[in-house]
Amino acid sequence: MVLRRILAKRVWAAAISAGLLTSCMHKKYDTPITKNTQQPDKVLFDQAVRDIEKGRYETARISLQTLMNTYESSEYMAKAKLAIADSWYREGGSNGMAQAEAEYKDFILFYPNMEESAEAQNRVCEIHYKQMDKSDRDWTQTLRAEQECRTLLIQFPNSKFAPVAAQRLRNIQESLAEHEFVVGTYYWKHDMNPAAANRLNALVDQYPLYSNAGEALYEAGDAYDKMGPRFRKEAGEMYARIVREYPLSARAKDAKKRLEEMELPVPQPDQVALERAKFEAANYKHPSVMARSLDWMKGSPDVTHAAKEGAPTMSDPKKTIPVSVPAATNNTAGGTSGVGSGTTDVTATQVSNTDTTLDKRPDVRSSAGTAAAGAAAEGAAGAAATAASSNQPLPTNRDKELKKYKEQQQKKQEKLAKKKKKQKDQQSTQPAPSNGQGQQSPASAPNPTASASAVTSPSANTVQQQ
Repeated sequence: MVLRRILAKRVWAAAISAGLLTSCMHKKYDTPITKNTQQPDKVLFDQAVRDIEKGRYETARISLQTLMNTYESSEYMAKAKLAIADSWYREGGSNGMAQAEAEYKDFILFYPNMEESAEAQNRVCEIHYKQMDKSDRDWTQTLRAEQECRTLLIQFPNSKFAPVAAQRLRNIQESLAEHEFVVGTYYWKHDMNPAAANRLNALVDQYPLYSNAGEALYEAGDAYDKMGPRFRKEAGEMYARIVREYPLSARAKDAKKRLEEMELPVPQPDQVALERAKFEAANYKHPSVMARSLDWMKGSPDVTHAAKEGAPTMSDPKKTIPVSVPAATNNTAGGTSGVGSGTTDVTATQVSNTDTTLDKRPDVRSSAGTAAAGAAAEGAAGAAATAASSNQPLPTNRDKELKKYKEQQQKKQEKLAKKKKKQKDQQSTQPAPSNGQGQQSPASAPNPTASASAVTSPSANTVQQQ
């Protein structure tokens, strides 16, 4: 028993000694200046963060601005600048969003290599994305949102915000394509075929991920078809593209039927396009009844049909020229047809002293020069006449109106001709007036002698009447 007590005392003593040694090794370190002190820039930053969370944005910006002006070498300088932009973003409103965009742009300019720069660019994209109007309204904010989302994908392709920006860009381009489709469909319904074909064809070229691209191509092909056999090839290309690139479109069967009627080959669907169409159909989420009933109250565009995969377009749309605009002519390059590739660039160069072109060519003021110029003019006129006879007139956007106007003018001319003929017939069938004795009156059969005497001697006529 005694031995056990001695061993227990020694164990307790060893434990106490180990605890004292441990407490001495992990003792809290005090700053040599004073205890419980904090850095003033951190105090200002923490206070500003609390003000932002409480909605006191103006007070927070004053604290952050004081931090930036007082402690220029502070480690919270970048965070303070980003917090100022966040305060404007949270405040909202047109003025707040404009100030937030300017602050985010400044942050990216001063700190382009920080991870927060991608977040700042994402906020700029989000600012314009939230202000987008419907596709049939002003699209200024939509174009700005497209530009800012492209900038995010170009400057920060490996950022965690890149997938979100890519999907936003697909939604934005769905709205832009819908805007173009509405305009092109208006032209198509009003038989403005050159404008409709140009607009709808360029739409699908620019935004191939558009959900209604098959309908746009079908309307473009129909517009080309209405412009006559001269554009039969273009119409066939539009129908073939529907079958090949948009096999699950609602117009795929109609496009096949039109190709068969035109006796053109029907292409096979592209496998990649078919898989993408199946993926889009499987991942489409139908809006709820409540969302559909409140859709008219929303100011933002409907992007529920936007693509969920695929690379969005990263280039601006190219300017296209409708077929109603004549191509540039270049007689020297065009050969006998008089129609060449042409050029719209006009350049002027200074003639050097060694150029002998004027000495070799005949003078147009002389007889030889006049004959040469006449021969050249006759050749150009002949080439132009050949081109005019071989080429049909280009279609216009007013063909329907011009046809209607010509029909109205023709009806007016026919009506006027009938009226003149009727008056002529009435005059020919009307009996001649008489004086009651079977003789014509002087009014119906004037006597030249009497007329002459009446003119020369008016007094004699007076005496005769008496």
